[in-house]
Amino acid sequence: MGSPVCGFLKQNNIIFLRFFAILVLSCIPDGTNLCSNPSFDTPTIPPHSSSSSIPSSLKTLTLDGYFSFENLKHAAKDFGNICHYLPIAVLHPKSVSDISSTIKHILYMSSVTKLTVAARGRGHSLQGQAQAYEGVVINMESLDRPSMYIENGEVPYVDVSGSELWINILHETLKYGLSPKSWTDYLHLTVGGTLSNAGISGQAFRHGPQIDNVYQLEVVTGRGEVVTCSDKENADLFYGVLGGLGQFGIITRARISLGPAEKMVKWIRVLYSEFSTFSNDQEHLISSNNSFDYIEGFVMINRTGLLNNWRSSFNPKDPIQASQFSSDGKILYCLEMVKYFNPEKIDVLNQDIEKLLSELNYIPSTLFLSEVSYVEFLDRVHLSEIKLRSKGLWEVPHPWLNLLIPKSRILDFAEGVFGNIVKDNNNGPILIYPVNKAKWNNRTSMVTPEEDIIYLVAFLLSALPGTDGLEHIMTQNQHILDFCAKAQLGAKQYLPHYHTQDEWQAHFGTQWETFVQRKSAYDPLAILAPGQRIFQKAISIT
Repeated sequence: MGSPVCGFLKQNNIIFLRFFAILVLSCIPDGTNLCSNPSFDTPTIPPHSSSSSIPSSLKTLTLDGYFSFENLKHAAKDFGNICHYLPIAVLHPKSVSDISSTIKHILYMSSVTKLTVAARGRGHSLQGQAQAYEGVVINMESLDRPSMYIENGEVPYVDVSGSELWINILHETLKYGLSPKSWTDYLHLTVGGTLSNAGISGQAFRHGPQIDNVYQLEVVTGRGEVVTCSDKENADLFYGVLGGLGQFGIITRARISLGPAEKMVKWIRVLYSEFSTFSNDQEHLISSNNSFDYIEGFVMINRTGLLNNWRSSFNPKDPIQASQFSSDGKILYCLEMVKYFNPEKIDVLNQDIEKLLSELNYIPSTLFLSEVSYVEFLDRVHLSEIKLRSKGLWEVPHPWLNLLIPKSRILDFAEGVFGNIVKDNNNGPILIYPVNKAKWNNRTSMVTPEEDIIYLVAFLLSALPGTDGLEHIMTQNQHILDFCAKAQLGAKQYLPHYHTQDEWQAHFGTQWETFVQRKSAYDPLAILAPGQRIFQKAISIT
C-alpha cells in the first residue's frame, strides 16, 4: 500500500507543521535484531547529532512526575524475557498531563530526533511490545490512581485509571456485590494493557473479550491530545484504541461494565481421549442457553500421573476408578468448566450441573470437582506465580504463541500439531477453547478469523533450566506457524508479532487500510508503541 500523506497538525493553535508520514513497517532498522539473545546484550545507544540534547530537552519539561535517565534496564525487560530494547529515558508520570506534555514535546522535536514513546504497565508483553529502543518508556504504574468510582444502578460500571490492576478492581467492586463480566486468566495486569490487546478468557464465549465490555475511555493520542471517547463520542478513536496494540493512543482511564457477582464457584475438570468428541462438547456448551459461566480446555501430551496431580485441588467423583486411570504416553484433552453460585442455592446448582454433565461424552472416571471462592478462582494463576517465584522459575523466557483458529479447521490443526509438531507440554500448559464471535463487536481493531466460532489455542511454554530451552520452543513455534500457513487454515495470531510488511498486511487483511488511516489521524508521526514494529517513526518537514 502507498505511503499516506498526513495533513496539517496544529501546534499551540498558532504554528502549523506539515508532516510527510513515511509509514514503513518494522520499526527496528535492518540488522539490529535485539531479540536474538535473552540476555541484556542490548547495543549501546549510538551517537547521533542530537543525542546529547535529547535528555536536556526533556529535563526542561514542567511535570508533576519526573524522568530517569540512568539504570534503565528494567524498562528493557518484559515477561517474555526475550527482547531487550534499551530506552534513552523513562517517564514516571504522576498525572495524565505529564504524558500529554511529553508526547507534545517529542512531537515538537520531531525534526531533530527519532524519539518514540512506549507505555509500560506491568511489563507483561512477550516480544518487547512495551519497549522503546532509544526512546521514552512511560512507567504507567507511577500514574496517580484516583479512587474508583462505582455506579451500582440500573447499568452498573466502574471508572478506573488505565494503570489500575484488574485484581484491585475485583476486590473493590465485590464490596458492592458486582464485578467485571469478562476477565483474563491472570489479573495482575493493567486495564490499559489488556484493553490495548483484547483480554480473553473462559467467559468470552458469553460476554465477549474485555474490549467489548467498555463504555468509555480517556486516551492520550500520538498528537498529545487528551480525548474522551465512547461509541457515541469520538467513536472512531474509541474502537481504534480497543485492541489497537497501543498504536493510536495511551489509555489513561476506562469505564468498565459490571454485573452481579456470586460468592462461590463449582470448578470441574474432565478428560477426553478423542479431540473431535472434546471439541464437539465444548461447542455444545458455548451454544447452550443455561451453560457454565466459564469454559476452557487444555491439551495434555504424555503427562505422567495427571489425575494424581489434580487431587491437590480437586476431588474425584469416583476415587477408585480415578486411581486406575493412566495418562502415560497419551494425548488427552481436558475440559474445564465453572459455574458461579451463592451458597443458599447449592441444591439448584447441583441439579443444573448434573444435567449439563449428562449431555457430555467425557471419560467417566476422570470427573473431578472442587468448590472455591469466586476470588480464589479468578486469581488462581497468581498462586502459581507465587510458587514459581519462590523457585526462581518466574523470570525465565516465555516464548508464548497464541493463535485464533476457525472452527472449520480446528480438527486439521489438532491432527497436524498435537503429537506431531508438539510431542509433549512439560514446559507449560496448552490452552484450547472456542468462543462465539457472533456476540463480539466487530468495530474494534482486534483481528480474528472470519467464522463465527473460533478457537483460542495458546502455547504457554517456558524455557526452564534443564529443558530443551528457548531455541527449541521458538523453533517449534515457527513450525506451528509454517504448518498453519501451508495448510491455509486461516489462522490469526492473538498478541501478534511480525517482522515484515507482508505479514502485517496479511494479519490485518481488509482492516489494514482502516488501521493505517487511524494511525495517520491519531499518531501521524508513528511516535507510539514502536515495540509492536508495525510503523516506523516518521520525519517532519517544517
